Amino acid sequence: MGVHAKGLVPHLVAGPGTALPRMSRTSVRRRSIGFLQHHSLSLSTASLLLLWVLLYSHTGPATHWGSFFGNAIADWTGVLVMVVATKYFYEIGSAESRQPRGRLRSRLREAFRNHSLTIVLAASGIGWVALYLRLDPEAKWGQVAGNIVSEWTQLLGLVLMTKRLMERKSKESSERPARAR
Repeated sequence: MGVHAKGLVPHLVAGPGTALPRMSRTSVRRRSIGFLQHHSLSLSTASLLLLWVLLYSHTGPATHWGSFFGNAIADWTGVLVMVVATKYFYEIGSAESRQPRGRLRSRLREAFRNHSLTIVLAASGIGWVALYLRLDPEAKWGQVAGNIVSEWTQLLGLVLMTKRLMERKSKESSERPARAR
């Protein structure tokens, strides 16, 4: 019996004259997982963010609901960024990001890869700051942009702090890989 290309082990069918590989129910379920299941967290988060944007666009920022929806936009934007960014980007020594495979030949490319999460958060944070500076901070969307700038500062700070600092009994701190030099 060999291993299937996607890591699934086929089972042999017992019967007269047959020895054909057949996938078990578990492996068939794993194989049939579609796009929606593979990306359900990011899609759900993006859907909630869209809901908050739609609700905020129909309320005043000075109302309780408007204030809530504006804050929710910033918070859920941060959640979406962490869900998506930590899938594709890496920060060496941070428990918040994925672990890369292998080493790259170029030192510059290796440095960019090892700090890609910080670079992406810093660059997009600069974009949010630039947008915020162009908006009236008291205007409806200016308040949201200010909240997003605050959220980005928190995200970048969390990524940088988890590189060196730890918290006792925290899953992220206890599963931290050995620090690369």
